[in-house]
Amino acid sequence: MRRVFRRDGRDELALDGVSFEVREREFVALVGPSGCGKTTCLRLAAGLDFPSSGAVKVGGAPVVEPGPQRAVVFQQFALFPWKTVHENIDVGLRSQGVAAAERRSRIASQLEIMGLQGYGSAYPHELSGGMQQRVAIARCYVLNPEVLLMDEPFGALDAQTRTLMQEELIRLARRNPRTVLFITHAVEEAVYLADRVVVMTRRPGRIAEIVDIAPARRAGGWDALARVEEVMERASFIELKSRIWRLLREQQVNQERREHA
Repeated sequence: MRRVFRRDGRDELALDGVSFEVREREFVALVGPSGCGKTTCLRLAAGLDFPSSGAVKVGGAPVVEPGPQRAVVFQQFALFPWKTVHENIDVGLRSQGVAAAERRSRIASQLEIMGLQGYGSAYPHELSGGMQQRVAIARCYVLNPEVLLMDEPFGALDAQTRTLMQEELIRLARRNPRTVLFITHAVEEAVYLADRVVVMTRRPGRIAEIVDIAPARRAGGWDALARVEEVMERASFIELKSRIWRLLREQQVNQERREHA
């Protein structure tokens, strides 16, 4: 798959020969240097953008537009400030024509799952950043999508809240698994959350390597752990994190050599 953008009368190659698969109920994270095309990959999967050549497929069918089977969580919470938590979560259900009784039931279930009981009538400005992002995730999960697309969803949070949200996402993924494509700059976050990590090169974005995390997680004994600090102390976690850092470091060094050649 290739994606070429036309800017200032010139063609700019953003993605070149990118090809990978996200299996059903698999959690795949994309990491790479800034500007390598991670978010472009997510937008293509969401149907918000289209490849210049090649195709993006979900369930074997080409993606030609946004659809209810794919839900997107952005870095900025994108909540309607004039709507309550309940009303924000209800937006997608209303657009799908879901009956009122079922909407109430599904929203109540999501509020419980996300630890937001008692906040249904609150407005976004009354919530912390972490709670607002929980609402944004609940708004996606309540639609029961086949695929969850997450574009640095914890990037705007402080370090402590980010850690708590990573643990919440692991808990949610185990309780209600989905196929997830997750964009992040943080290598530790990718290794902690993902079954596989796709490491991308500098622009134009290509795939440098796909690192399989799940086997090491099971063998290393941290598959059942949820707390970030416990997992990050494991030797297998440290080894995988270092491996991905080396790949990214190689990309940086190679780029600098090309620029000074």
